[in-house]
Amino acid sequence: MNKAKLAVALMTGLGFSVAATSSFAMEPQVERALIKVCKASASNKPIRLKNAMDDYNLSSRDVALKVMCNGDDIISFAETHGANKTASRLQNSVGGVNIIDVAAISKINVTFEE
Repeated sequence: MNKAKLAVALMTGLGFSVAATSSFAMEPQVERALIKVCKASASNKPIRLKNAMDDYNLSSRDVALKVMCNGDDIISFAETHGANKTASRLQNSVGGVNIIDVAAISKINVTFEE
């Protein structure tokens, strides 16, 4: 699958609301991409996170707002693992004050073992 198709699949996957149960079958490549991004966010190396997002054509804003790792949003997940540099990079990507329809935001939860 080329990068453009993978990016479309990831953005489509990020758009779905997923419950904490495993009732949603995610494509293995999409799951690997999200796990790579989660691991990179916990590494406290912003360049590693940037490379992981660039590999799959993901924007920082979409990742910061829509990805969940092990039940936490990705920013909290990074902070929990002491990765303050990557957490602040993701927080900065969210930008200034916006009015956001919270009901319209959907997040995907990726659970993995290190």
